[in-house]
Amino acid sequence: MKPFTALTLPNGTVVPNRLAKAAMEENMADNDHAPSDELIRLYQSWADGGVGLMITGNVMIDRRAMTGPGGVVLESDEFGARFEQWSRTARSRGAHIWMQINHPGRQMPAALGQETIAPSVVPMGLGNLSKQFSAPRAMTEADIADVKQRFVNSARLAERFGFTGVQIHAAHGYLISQFLSPLTNQRTDRWGGSLENRARLLVDVVNEVRQAVGKGFAVAVKLNSADFQKGGFSSDDAKQVVSMLNTLGVDLIELSGGSYEAPAMHGQTRDGRTLAREAYFLEFAKDIATVANMPIMVTGGIRRYQVVQQVLDSGIAMAGMGTALALDPQLPEAWRSNQAASPLLRAITWKNKVLSSIAYMAMVKYQLRRLSQGKHTRPNVAPALALLIQQWDTAIRNRQYRRRMHSGF
Repeated sequence: MKPFTALTLPNGTVVPNRLAKAAMEENMADNDHAPSDELIRLYQSWADGGVGLMITGNVMIDRRAMTGPGGVVLESDEFGARFEQWSRTARSRGAHIWMQINHPGRQMPAALGQETIAPSVVPMGLGNLSKQFSAPRAMTEADIADVKQRFVNSARLAERFGFTGVQIHAAHGYLISQFLSPLTNQRTDRWGGSLENRARLLVDVVNEVRQAVGKGFAVAVKLNSADFQKGGFSSDDAKQVVSMLNTLGVDLIELSGGSYEAPAMHGQTRDGRTLAREAYFLEFAKDIATVANMPIMVTGGIRRYQVVQQVLDSGIAMAGMGTALALDPQLPEAWRSNQAASPLLRAITWKNKVLSSIAYMAMVKYQLRRLSQGKHTRPNVAPALALLIQQWDTAIRNRQYRRRMHSGF
């Protein structure tokens, strides 16, 4: 299978090639938490670059529950025209555009000033950085029912506004991932304990979303191949969850890994040049794919054509890229004539893994901002500079968010 071979999904729709823009958190909403002109311009660059599939940065299902300020929220049809423009732009060259829908659970910054909910009262464990997150309140049955309804509502609206699918975020330590992990889910009711109970929220959300949208609208899931924390969600757990999803009409599962506490999704930030295997979740994915009835996509560190080919040759259906496309949105088109193209972000040599991960995300967001402004990227930006810019921008946006929420926005 070649990277530019089309992929037919279980629902019968066809993705034009096997190259996907994986979700990255852009934080480029306008003051209404709708897609901004800058965000739409960013997606035009990826549409022009030739990917077959774009998965949006996480779109929040509840404006009270954000991964950070400046996030897009889809709760109603109030700003439908902006979402329609976003989807139309992304589809302008024939690619699919799936909206990633998400709830942060306990991974919501305390600076946003909102109540934090989670499966259980388990605070974040980030050492000196833990204070940046409030201890969560354990969710009630009413909370769980509300979250499920919100996932379904956002999916319906995404379909109405021209997106070709949704991806339900059940990875990276966000709310559904928190239910899946025995470290963060210590409940003793029907939502905790056995893996079947811990997976109940994901299964219910997938079921209800699938029933609420049309057959031609893709329903995908992002799932951790593992949490990479002792006693957490394991690769064996992931295989069992995939088996549970096999009969629910899921069109694709993207496998990644890690969380804020164990940021494996960013791989080795110290020296990407010597990384022996860029696709660092591939071995997990190959094992998990043995039980999957739907196509599998793997994301994590991919930036070279040869590695994409390695992924596809292993039986994985799609290769997802984040950082590589933040650095060079034209990469897929470039590969048609120059398979040696290989964008690389500056290495981070800091010893603190959590801080390195935060700096890595800041460096990626720095590139996204430049692309959204029509500028060239700067792969060699200093991590400290990118982090400082990001922290300043976040502080301003946090205040704006709190002010709007306090005024009843």
